[in-house]
Amino acid sequence: MIINLFFTFLKIGMFSIGGGYAIIPLIQEQVVFKQGWITEKVFTDIITISQMTPGPLAVNTSTFVGMQVAGIEGAISATVGCIISGIIISIFLYEFFKKYRNSKFVFEILNGLKASSLGLIISAGFTIILLTFFGSSNYYTTNIFKNIDIVAVILFCCSLYCLRKYKIGPILMMVLSGLFGLIVYLQRRSIYR
Repeated sequence: MIINLFFTFLKIGMFSIGGGYAIIPLIQEQVVFKQGWITEKVFTDIITISQMTPGPLAVNTSTFVGMQVAGIEGAISATVGCIISGIIISIFLYEFFKKYRNSKFVFEILNGLKASSLGLIISAGFTIILLTFFGSSNYYTTNIFKNIDIVAVILFCCSLYCLRKYKIGPILMMVLSGLFGLIVYLQRRSIYR
């Protein structure tokens, strides 16, 4: 399992063009759908925690997935697998761009990569919204609106409104949303007892 985690995240790290949010669909495809190590719900929780903890999103996500799957050894293996390819590729790219920095061809390749990164980031945002509002990222499901989380939709709309209208800082918004989520969780827990 440790070796499998290492090579899975090595592959993820190798193809994580755009980093951060762009890598979320790739990690989800590998750990949720192909390997089946975690559920979509656990994956959503890991992404949420990864965004709130210091450090790069891809590294935090790989660490939390590794921890969930195989404990401390899994966390170390997944993290090293995720970052080692980036380090190696960065060294080669540094030398390449140093040599060809004035090339029009290289400039156009970078423009293509930027467009690709934007598409991946939009896909990641769409995935997070689907998981949060509907509990599944499979938008082909016929009854997707049957499982809509009204509280999450209302909280999202209120947060977006407050961020845009009143220019509330993101840290304060996260704290307020977390408190609201805690209140809703405690209320639901007391109802189902």
